Amino acid sequence: MPSALIVLAEGVEEIEAVTQIDVLRRAGVDVTVAATVSKTVTCARGVRLLADTHLDEITDQIFDLITLPGGMPGAEHLRDSSNLIKMLQAQMSADRWLGAICATPAVALLPHGLLTGRQATCYPAFQSALAQDPHCQLVDAAVVCDGNLITSQGPGTAQVFALTLVEILCGQQVRQQITTDMLTDLR
Repeated sequence: MPSALIVLAEGVEEIEAVTQIDVLRRAGVDVTVAATVSKTVTCARGVRLLADTHLDEITDQIFDLITLPGGMPGAEHLRDSSNLIKMLQAQMSADRWLGAICATPAVALLPHGLLTGRQATCYPAFQSALAQDPHCQLVDAAVVCDGNLITSQGPGTAQVFALTLVEILCGQQVRQQITTDMLTDLR
């Protein structure tokens, strides 16, 4: 069974966090939700989420995927977590999957060199940071996959982002089943 770590910090975007948790769990992924400070996290719009564990308790664990919701100031808090950055650097070095949505590609990954030589996207208000960085190529798309890095734009793209993560970890057939079960393919 594939494993995923979703990291929460105060002020993350709740739609992005919950969508990833829910969709990955529907696909049978072993999801661990960890918080950077307190296990109870107040999100950007005031929704409170309870993490499974504290990030400091699992820094030595290996996950097939580590993924970060966006939101402000959540992305800044993720950027400032030294334990998280060490885990993300190890994840990239080992060529394991890394996902980031909304502000986190620009705010949490870019300053630590985690987008160097990569194509990525992010929330439109932060795209200039990617566009101006000579080591990263901005792609204006809902979801961008480049090697082991998957990025996405924001709350409205959270579901397609989560389904892309399912496809990467579990395959196209599981993604299609989850899409059908969630009525995502209805118009």
